[in-house]
Amino acid sequence: MVRHLVKGGGEKSYDFGALPLAPAMRRSLAVLFAQKCAPGGGWDSVETSKATWEMLRRFAQFVASQESPPRDIPQLSAALWSAWKLRRSPNRIGYRELTDVAGFLKLDARLPMPVREAMAARLPRVKVQEKAFTPAEFQAVRAAARSTLRSALLRIRHNAELLTAWRTGKVDAATPQGLVGEALDELARTGHVPRYEDESGKMRVINRYRLALGGEGAEATWKRLYLTRVEAAALVVLLVSELGLNATTAFELAVPTTTSGSGSAPTPVVYRLTLEKRRRGSGHHFESRNLADVGASSAGRLITEILEVTEFARAFIAASDAEVDRLIVWHESLPLPPAQQGTARAVPLRVGPFGLGVTSDDCREWAVRAGLPGSPLRRGRKTVNVLHRREPGQNSQDTHDRVYVMGEPQVHEAAIDVIAEGAQEAADAARLTVFAARLTEKAAGDAQETATTGCSDYMDSPFGESGMGCRASFLLCTACPNARVAPAHYPRLALLHQALGNLRGALDPAEWRGPFADAHARLEDLKRHPRIGDEVWRAALATASDLDRQMIDHLLNGHFDQ
Repeated sequence: MVRHLVKGGGEKSYDFGALPLAPAMRRSLAVLFAQKCAPGGGWDSVETSKATWEMLRRFAQFVASQESPPRDIPQLSAALWSAWKLRRSPNRIGYRELTDVAGFLKLDARLPMPVREAMAARLPRVKVQEKAFTPAEFQAVRAAARSTLRSALLRIRHNAELLTAWRTGKVDAATPQGLVGEALDELARTGHVPRYEDESGKMRVINRYRLALGGEGAEATWKRLYLTRVEAAALVVLLVSELGLNATTAFELAVPTTTSGSGSAPTPVVYRLTLEKRRRGSGHHFESRNLADVGASSAGRLITEILEVTEFARAFIAASDAEVDRLIVWHESLPLPPAQQGTARAVPLRVGPFGLGVTSDDCREWAVRAGLPGSPLRRGRKTVNVLHRREPGQNSQDTHDRVYVMGEPQVHEAAIDVIAEGAQEAADAARLTVFAARLTEKAAGDAQETATTGCSDYMDSPFGESGMGCRASFLLCTACPNARVAPAHYPRLALLHQALGNLRGALDPAEWRGPFADAHARLEDLKRHPRIGDEVWRAALATASDLDRQMIDHLLNGHFDQ
C-alpha cells in the first residue's frame, strides 16, 4: 500500500497488491511510486499520482497477459516494451502512456540497458486534436455556465438575506419564517439543518423544521446556502473561459486577496489571484494576476460572485481550523461510504460535508447536463489564450506558439488577410526602394524637367489624385513610372546619390530612414543598371555643374517643398 499525502490535506491510497504481477514486481513498482509520492519526490497533486497509477495498472495487465511474464523489473525486455508500444493508441493518451511509464520505470537503476535504448527511440509527436471554440460555441458555453452561476447566486443570496434578518431579530422566531431562519443558522454553522438519527441509522430532518423548510431534500435544506458539485464545476468552466487558466490551477485556486484604492471616491475592488502550475520549471511555478471588479461583464465581477456563493462553505472550513485555502467549495449530496473514500470519483480533499475543488469528470458531467458536447476545459483554455488574450497562459511563448497557435484553424483563417496586407505593404515598399523611372537615350521632347529627372505626365501622378497635378517630393521621381532619365540627368542624380550618402553619416538613424533612405536605395539600383555601372556613374559625377549642385542643395534643404 502506498499513501499519497499532499499539502492542504489531499490524500489517496494505492493498493499495489491488487496488480496482477509477481510479488517482486509489485514491490518494485510500489517502492518507485512511494518515492515519487514522498515530499520533494515530484508529485505534488493527487491528480498526478492517480493518472500514473492508471497507466501502471494498464501496463501491469499487459505484462500479466504475456506467456512468460517477467518476475521483476530486471527481467523486462526490449521486445516486451516494443509490443507494449505497438498496443498504444496513436493519440495523445497513448503518447502519454508511453512517455510517462517509460520515465517511471527508468527510475529503477536495474532496468536493463536494451530496454532503456528501446524507450529512447523517438516517438512522433501527436498532433493536438482540440480546436478552439467558434464564437457561437464559446458564447453558448459561457452562457450556460453563467446561467448555472446566476441560479445558484440568486438562491444563496435570498437565503443569506433571510438568515441575516433572523440573526438581527427582524424575524419572529415563533413563525414558520423564524423556524427557517433558525434552520439556516444551524446550516451555516454545521453544514446541516437540524436533524436526528432514526432507528435505521439514517439522518432525518427534525419534523418541525422539515415542515417549515418544505421538505428534507437538497433543494429545501443544504442547497439554500451551498453549491452542488456540478454547480461548482460550472464555476471552474467560467474561470477557464474568462482567464484561460490551466484546469488543475482552476481546480485548486486559492481564495484571492483583495485591495482597493485610497481616497474618499468609490474605487473598484481589485483581486490578486495566486496561480500555481507545478509542471513548469523550478522558479516558475507561481504567478499572479490582478482582476478589478469594474462592472457586470468584468472578470473581477466573476470573482465577486464566486466569493458570494461560496461564503458560507468557506466560513465553515475556516472555523474548522483546516489548513486549506480553496476558492471552489461545494456541499456533498450524500456522504461517501468508507469503502469509496479515495476512489477515482472522489475529489482530492474533503472537510466535513464539503468538497474542495472539482475534477475534469465533474466539468464533463456539467456540460452533459447543459446539453454541451464533452468537457469544455481544454477547448475553452485554447480559445481564450489563442483567440482572445493572444498571449501565453501559464506556459512559455514557444509552447504557446507551437502547441496552441500553429495548429489552430481559426488562427490560419485570420492570418490570411494579415499576410496579404503584409505582402502588399512589402510590395509597395519594394516599389519605393527600386528604381521605377524609364531610361531613355535622350531627353523626351514631351517631358517636363524636374529637379532630378524629366516627367512625361505631370497631371496623372501615381502619388496623388489624377488630374490635380503632382505634389510629391522630387526625391520620389526615381520611384515614378512617369519619370524619364536620360544621360543628361546622370550628373545631377550621381551628385544626389553622393549627397545622400554623406547625410547618412550625419543624421540620426530615425531621420535617415524614410524618404532619404528610400531615395538612396533607388539611386543604388540605378547605378547598378547594365547600361550605367560604376565607370559611367563616376564620369557623370565628375561632370556635375554648379547648377546641378545648386539644385541638389535646394532639394535636400527643402526649398522645393514650398
